[in-house]
Amino acid sequence: MGTYLNPGNSGFAGIRNDIYIDKSGLISLVNETIETPRRLTCVSRPRRFGKSFAAQMLCAYYDKCCDSAGLFDDLEIAENKSLNESYRKYLNQYDVIYLDLTYVKPFTDGYRNVAAYVSEKITEELKAAYPSLEVSNELPTTMIRATELTGNKFIMIIDEWDAPVREAPELQREYLEFLRMLFKSSGTTNRIFAAVYMTGILSVKRDGSQSAISDFMEFSVISPGKFADYVGFTEQEVRKLCIENQCDFAGMKRWYDGYAFCSAASVYNPNSVMKAVHNKSFRSYWTQTSTAESLMGYISLDFDGMSEIVAELIGGGTVRVDVNGFSNDFVTFKNRDDVLTLLIHLGYLAYDEVTGQARIPNEEIRQEFARVVRDVRRDDTIRRIRESDQLLYNTVEENAEAVAAQIEKIHAEEAPLYYNNEQALRSVIKRAYFSYGDEYVLFEELPAGSGYADLVYLPKKGSVLPALVIELKWNQSAESAIEQIKKRNYPAGIREFGGDILLVAISYDRKAPAGQRKHSCMIEKVAVQNESKGLNGAGADAAEWERT
Repeated sequence: MGTYLNPGNSGFAGIRNDIYIDKSGLISLVNETIETPRRLTCVSRPRRFGKSFAAQMLCAYYDKCCDSAGLFDDLEIAENKSLNESYRKYLNQYDVIYLDLTYVKPFTDGYRNVAAYVSEKITEELKAAYPSLEVSNELPTTMIRATELTGNKFIMIIDEWDAPVREAPELQREYLEFLRMLFKSSGTTNRIFAAVYMTGILSVKRDGSQSAISDFMEFSVISPGKFADYVGFTEQEVRKLCIENQCDFAGMKRWYDGYAFCSAASVYNPNSVMKAVHNKSFRSYWTQTSTAESLMGYISLDFDGMSEIVAELIGGGTVRVDVNGFSNDFVTFKNRDDVLTLLIHLGYLAYDEVTGQARIPNEEIRQEFARVVRDVRRDDTIRRIRESDQLLYNTVEENAEAVAAQIEKIHAEEAPLYYNNEQALRSVIKRAYFSYGDEYVLFEELPAGSGYADLVYLPKKGSVLPALVIELKWNQSAESAIEQIKKRNYPAGIREFGGDILLVAISYDRKAPAGQRKHSCMIEKVAVQNESKGLNGAGADAAEWERT
């Protein structure tokens, strides 16, 4: 066994020794491409979404120098009758070349010599494995001779393929030429490889108007296709994990769910889910990833409307994104759509392929946005934070006139078509209160009393602030909104919170001419005496779990 040639199955064996979510069905998707025109596969997803685990699994499965049946025979790939035939056919049948581009960085002078280094090491290990092999100074030639000698093509697995593109963009041309050498010529590629599986954060790099290595079938986090179930953990998998480990599923969903694809309606961040299980604590584990350090730089880029969009997202809104012009690197940004597309690839935003809209997926990521946005040194961002903080203060102090004036100001900044329905007003309210995350947890359409409260801001554990129940009305009075809250008894849904509750009614007259649409607000306090302080009636985390 070598470092690059046939690395064995010890990596996957270690993964199996821990709590393991069965993702072996991915193998069958790669098996479908073996010796076909679709043999080149590129799967991209954010950091900490299981890319390396998948690569280790594939190494263990294909590597002919080890016996991995014991690692797979109890998994879906072996137990599913429809998958079993291909599973047995290809199990431990190939020479595997495994290349982790983050591993080679220190040995290549920061990727300056990556092509020469990788070629040299693969050639060395091939010669050691097959002493009679006649090597060449051209890696493809050496590999062709190896397949002729052994009668066996290669499975190549490349982990973090885009690391040189991300971390050394000035050197990417030589690196991409190396990939072209291996994968651009179908005649050479088909003689060497039975299949190639390549994974990273970015899709295949575009070189001008063309892909640098265009023969790869691409499955990105924007459009994962048949790989959707393998981007992260599915809801069924997380439910089972929570049952087996006595975890609160509602808390897990609020913190780490939020990614969705056409064939996988609910996808969770696997790294954070596993850490929450092991630590018995729901909190943001995203800060432990290197991408967290760069978020502020991206949202600080000087594109028109970026501050407004970030406020909309943090407040719980959505934004339309054109993902088609993105250059698949970390430095080429032509407009704010490129920035938002990168944030989708990094996992900071969830993208709906059908609607073309993006949003912050869950509480974990919302906290990361809220944390870094206060350090952004832009006047409009600082202004929005101050205004949102002041709005919360005015609300808690029951200054209804000031609340109405601030909501009116935010509403006036929107396009005229935004004055059309209650849903539009709700979006404005969430944007206005976007800094709520320091003190509150937001619930929308919360079942309460005999109806659904529009917006409920519940104080976090340890906070002395009151809960906010906000009802929105257009073409009606604020008084009627207060009456609806009382009539439908919305506070009943959160009485176990145990503290005071403020009823906040906000309305505006849609029929008035643009520029004259005055907003009104009423605030009433409901005192609640209850020593059992918690979120039990509102999807609270289990008591034994730490709440942020």
